Amino acid sequence: MDVRVYITKNNTATFVCPNCENTTTADVTRYAKMDKTVRVNIKCRCGQAFRAVLEKRRRYRKHTRLPGTYSYERPDGSTDKGIMRVEDISSSGMKLKLNVGRTFNIGDNLKVEFNLDDPQHTLIEKVVVVKNVTDTHVGVAFKEREGDDPSLGFYLLK
Repeated sequence: MDVRVYITKNNTATFVCPNCENTTTADVTRYAKMDKTVRVNIKCRCGQAFRAVLEKRRRYRKHTRLPGTYSYERPDGSTDKGIMRVEDISSSGMKLKLNVGRTFNIGDNLKVEFNLDDPQHTLIEKVVVVKNVTDTHVGVAFKEREGDDPSLGFYLLK
C-alpha cells in the first residue's frame, strides 16, 4: 500500500516510515510540477522500504460517498435541481458526481445540500463555485467563508 505524502509550498515532503515512524524531509522540487501521479520508493534507515505517492493538492481531500442534492439558478431565472454524490471533500472544495450530465460554466454558483456520515449526520448546506466539469463530475470550490465550518473541519480530521 502506498503512503500519501503532501508537497508543501516550499516543495518539500516529509516521509514517515510505517515501521519505525522515523521522519525524513526531502526537497521534491523536480516532482512538484509534473502532471502525472508521482510515486517514489523510500528506504528508511531502519531497513523498511515503502512507496509514497506525492500529493500536489494544498489541502487534505477525504474520499466519501455522501448522497445529496444540488440546485442551480439558470440565467433565465429558472431553477435546475438534481441528485448528486459528494465523491471527495476538502476544506476548500469538493468533487461531485451528478446523476445526469449538466452543462455548467466555470464560475457558476450551485447550492448543495448533503449530510455527513458522522454520528450526528450533520446537515451541510453550501454555496459553491464550479471550477471544472467532466461529463457527470463537477469540481467545485466553496464560496468565500463557506468553507469555514467547524462541523466540516472536525469531519475532515476523522
